[in-house]
Amino acid sequence: MSSPMSILQKLRKLSTCDISDGLLNVYNISTGGYFPNLTAISLPPGSSIVGAAYTVLFAHADDPRPAVNYIDSVPPNSALVLALEPHLQSQFHPFVKITQAMYGGLMSTRAQFLKCNGTVVFGRVRDVDEHRTLNHPVFAYGVGSCAPKAMVKAVATNVQLQILTSDGMTQLIHPGDYVVGDSNGIVCVPVQEVDIPKLTTYIEKSIEVDILVSEDIKNGVPAKQAQKDRRSVLKQYI
Repeated sequence: MSSPMSILQKLRKLSTCDISDGLLNVYNISTGGYFPNLTAISLPPGSSIVGAAYTVLFAHADDPRPAVNYIDSVPPNSALVLALEPHLQSQFHPFVKITQAMYGGLMSTRAQFLKCNGTVVFGRVRDVDEHRTLNHPVFAYGVGSCAPKAMVKAVATNVQLQILTSDGMTQLIHPGDYVVGDSNGIVCVPVQEVDIPKLTTYIEKSIEVDILVSEDIKNGVPAKQAQKDRRSVLKQYI
């Protein structure tokens, strides 16, 4: 059985596009694990997020549950993932119903000290220059300037997050799912549904095949023919 570290090392070598292809072709996950509408707020050139999801749920400030201190418990090699309760989300831009930022520079400073690999916020963030100075990867729906305390608070960690997307679907992120982010966006690998070694083996073979397809196309072979001829070998890995 693969260790979490060996899985992270394998996933670091793959792009989000490669992973989405694998999730679509091997597991028929129609979204390819992709979470739309997020923007790279801070992403150093050539860098990525690869980590096990440490999830944080935010609720309205009037929620009876007490606020939790999530930032001092961020695990090493995690991807910190923050989201609002579904009724505070929107299917349409800006995808949340609050204008306050949920996450700021001091949070990235602490997360980075605790060896967190990056942060994904399904909402707004602030202190953009601080995240970039830290070289801490951050993805979010957008930016803001106001702190969140008048409107929302963190109420739970390591819980399932429900994310309403612009096509009307609700996608899930579970604690421990593998989150990968690069210049193409954010993809989540659901560990409860996926055999990671099988997935990565398929992806590695698919990359090898696509290199051959590219070479064929450069040599004048029609793209459709090159794909059909070369990709037939991938069936044995599904």
